[in-house]
Amino acid sequence: MILRSLRWKKWLKVLGGIILAMVLLVVFIFGYFNLPGSPPRKDVALGMTFSYRYAESLGLDWQETYRALLDDVGVKKMRLPVYWDLVEAESGHYDWSALDWQLAEARKRDADVILTIGQRVPRWPECHIPAWAKESDEKRKSALLHFMGKVVERYKYNPTVAMWQVENEPFLVFFGVCPPFDKNFLDQEIAFVKGLDQTRPILLTDSGELSLWVSAAKRGDIFGTTLYRHIWTHQFGGRYITYPIGPNFFRTKEFLVRLLTDQEHFIVIELQAEPWANGWIADVPLEEQFRTMDETKLRENVDYAKRVGFPEIYLWGGEWWYWMKTKKDYPALWETGKEIFQEQAQ
Repeated sequence: MILRSLRWKKWLKVLGGIILAMVLLVVFIFGYFNLPGSPPRKDVALGMTFSYRYAESLGLDWQETYRALLDDVGVKKMRLPVYWDLVEAESGHYDWSALDWQLAEARKRDADVILTIGQRVPRWPECHIPAWAKESDEKRKSALLHFMGKVVERYKYNPTVAMWQVENEPFLVFFGVCPPFDKNFLDQEIAFVKGLDQTRPILLTDSGELSLWVSAAKRGDIFGTTLYRHIWTHQFGGRYITYPIGPNFFRTKEFLVRLLTDQEHFIVIELQAEPWANGWIADVPLEEQFRTMDETKLRENVDYAKRVGFPEIYLWGGEWWYWMKTKKDYPALWETGKEIFQEQAQ
């Protein structure tokens, strides 16, 4: 009996030691992630995602908004979603006018463009599939490849197009209204685009906070991460949170991905520069919007992203800046964004 008691004490000590070591490891890692990290990288190129669909939904003249971002803010790098359900609303009938116009305006100003193609492209509900293509998975996949081929063939000779992004955060399967994720079909999409255009790199993206990056990073020529800091979450009964992680969190993930894949090119493809609120943004009081984004947080987020150390950062929310300026008589976000872009251009 005494011997059995001694054995139990011994095992309890071992178990306690393991638990203590794990706790100390977690504390160390958490502490490392939240160290100030490297100073902000100075040679960063700034860009912007622009969605004419989102601009219209805010009641804006989307062409006016786009030109203002190019001319007044001085954006020289744009990421433009290609909305399948808008371009090919009817099977075999294509309306390229919005995309042609955006590319032509970018070219006039010597701006570079990333075209995001596929069924999942930026802005809610993430997947933008025309109704006629939803009859079956087989029809949707076949029609999607046909559509992607039309996009690539139309714009592959356009010097404004710098790269193709194939799908947007395809591995973030729990976010958005989308068909079941098919990894093999994603590989087929990537190979299909590569076969049509060998001259441009292919960008794959993933969530900065909610993924390990490896699956996306090993498939693309360039990997792009999102970066959000202040969000609304439905967890815990619904609340606003700030992610308790510093720039070293992203630098550590980059280090691990470089070890596990051949990926050498990393960018921030989506930096939070607008609110993440509980509900449609236009219906949320400004005081609540400011809980997750204002001009101070905008500068802080850009500084944070520069400390991550990636060479390019694409901001997310220029349409909202313009909405605040023109619809809410609050130009501070627009002016701060303009200052940030102009400072970086010097």
